[in-house]
Amino acid sequence: MSDFMTKVTIITRREKFEVLRKELVRIGVTGMTVTKVEGFGAQHGIQKVIEGMNRRGILAQKVKVEIVVCTVPVEQVIECAKNVLYTGNIGDGKIFTSKIDRVVRIRTGELDKEALSD
Repeated sequence: MSDFMTKVTIITRREKFEVLRKELVRIGVTGMTVTKVEGFGAQHGIQKVIEGMNRRGILAQKVKVEIVVCTVPVEQVIECAKNVLYTGNIGDGKIFTSKIDRVVRIRTGELDKEALSD
Protein backbone atom coordinates (compact mmCIF):
# COMPACT_ATOMS: atom_id res chain seq x y z
CA MET A 1 0.00 0.00 0.00
CA SER A 2 1.56 3.28 -1.11
CA ASP A 3 -0.63 5.82 0.75
CA PHE A 4 -3.15 5.85 3.59
CA MET A 5 -6.66 5.75 2.13
CA THR A 6 -9.96 6.11 3.94
CA LYS A 7 -13.49 5.33 2.84
CA VAL A 8 -16.05 7.82 4.10
CA THR A 9 -19.66 6.62 3.99
CA ILE A 10 -22.38 9.20 4.58
CA ILE A 11 -26.02 8.21 4.98
CA THR A 12 -28.43 11.13 5.05
CA ARG A 13 -31.61 12.73 3.76
CA ARG A 14 -32.05 12.62 -0.03
CA GLU A 15 -33.03 16.28 -0.23
CA LYS A 16 -29.63 17.29 1.20
CA PHE A 17 -27.58 15.44 -1.43
CA GLU A 18 -27.09 18.18 -4.04
CA VAL A 19 -25.72 20.75 -1.60
CA LEU A 20 -23.50 18.04 -0.06
CA ARG A 21 -22.16 17.08 -3.49
CA LYS A 22 -21.34 20.69 -4.36
CA GLU A 23 -19.53 21.30 -1.07
CA LEU A 24 -17.52 18.07 -1.32
CA VAL A 25 -16.40 19.00 -4.83
CA ARG A 26 -15.51 22.49 -3.56
CA ILE A 27 -13.11 21.03 -0.97
CA GLY A 28 -11.44 18.80 -3.56
CA VAL A 29 -13.34 15.50 -3.59
CA THR A 30 -13.04 14.20 -7.16
CA GLY A 31 -15.37 11.22 -7.11
CA MET A 32 -18.12 9.49 -5.19
CA THR A 33 -20.57 6.64 -5.44
CA VAL A 34 -24.18 7.48 -4.60
CA THR A 35 -26.91 4.97 -3.84
CA LYS A 36 -30.56 5.49 -2.95
CA VAL A 37 -31.20 3.41 0.17
CA GLU A 38 -33.94 2.79 2.72
CA GLY A 39 -33.58 2.08 6.40
CA PHE A 40 -34.16 3.19 9.94
CA GLY A 41 -32.16 4.19 12.96
CA ALA A 42 -33.20 5.51 16.35
CA GLN A 43 -36.54 6.71 14.98
CA HIS A 44 -37.43 3.16 13.77
CA GLY A 45 -38.59 4.38 10.39
CA ILE A 46 -41.05 7.09 9.60
CA GLN A 47 -44.61 7.52 10.72
CA LYS A 48 -47.41 7.78 8.16
CA VAL A 49 -51.17 7.89 8.40
CA ILE A 50 -52.62 4.99 6.43
CA GLU A 51 -56.39 4.51 6.31
CA GLY A 52 -56.77 6.90 9.26
CA MET A 53 -54.32 5.00 11.46
CA ASN A 54 -50.82 6.10 12.47
CA ARG A 55 -48.32 3.54 11.20
CA ARG A 56 -44.69 3.47 12.30
CA GLY A 57 -41.95 1.36 10.82
CA ILE A 58 -42.06 2.43 7.20
CA LEU A 59 -38.45 2.63 6.07
CA ALA A 60 -37.08 6.13 5.59
CA GLN A 61 -35.68 6.96 2.16
CA LYS A 62 -32.04 8.05 2.39
CA VAL A 63 -29.00 8.49 0.19
CA LYS A 64 -25.66 6.77 0.79
CA VAL A 65 -22.56 8.61 -0.43
CA GLU A 66 -19.28 6.67 -0.53
CA ILE A 67 -15.97 8.47 -1.01
CA VAL A 68 -12.40 7.14 -0.88
CA VAL A 69 -9.98 9.89 0.09
CA CYS A 70 -6.21 10.08 0.29
CA THR A 71 -5.41 13.69 -0.64
CA VAL A 72 -8.29 15.60 0.98
CA PRO A 73 -8.01 15.24 4.78
CA VAL A 74 -10.65 12.90 6.18
CA GLU A 75 -11.49 15.35 8.98
CA GLN A 76 -12.18 18.05 6.37
CA VAL A 77 -14.62 15.72 4.58
CA ILE A 78 -16.36 14.89 7.87
CA GLU A 79 -16.61 18.55 8.95
CA CYS A 80 -17.93 19.55 5.52
CA ALA A 81 -20.63 16.86 5.68
CA LYS A 82 -21.59 17.70 9.26
CA ASN A 83 -21.93 21.40 8.44
CA VAL A 84 -24.05 20.79 5.34
CA LEU A 85 -26.28 18.05 6.73
CA TYR A 86 -27.02 19.27 10.25
CA THR A 87 -30.64 20.20 10.97
CA GLY A 88 -30.73 19.14 14.62
CA ASN A 89 -33.54 16.69 13.94
CA ILE A 90 -33.66 12.91 14.06
CA GLY A 91 -32.75 11.57 10.64
CA ASP A 92 -29.81 13.88 9.85
CA GLY A 93 -27.80 10.72 9.24
CA LYS A 94 -24.49 9.08 10.06
CA ILE A 95 -20.90 9.25 8.85
CA PHE A 96 -18.73 6.12 8.92
CA THR A 97 -15.02 5.82 8.12
CA SER A 98 -12.97 2.74 7.38
CA LYS A 99 -9.43 2.03 6.28
CA ILE A 100 -8.93 0.99 2.66
CA ASP A 101 -6.09 -1.46 2.07
CA ARG A 102 -6.05 -1.51 -1.70
CA VAL A 103 -7.59 0.20 -4.74
CA VAL A 104 -7.13 -1.20 -8.25
CA ARG A 105 -8.19 0.62 -11.39
CA ILE A 106 -9.34 -2.24 -13.59
CA ARG A 107 -8.71 -0.51 -16.93
CA THR A 108 -5.03 0.33 -16.29
CA GLY A 109 -3.98 -1.81 -13.35
CA GLU A 110 -2.98 1.32 -11.40
CA LEU A 111 -2.91 0.88 -7.65
CA ASP A 112 -3.92 2.87 -4.61
CA LYS A 113 -3.55 6.67 -4.89
CA GLU A 114 -2.81 6.50 -8.62
CA ALA A 115 -6.00 4.49 -9.16
CA LEU A 116 -8.04 7.24 -7.49
CA SER A 117 -6.76 10.16 -9.56
CA ASP A 118 -8.09 11.06 -13.00
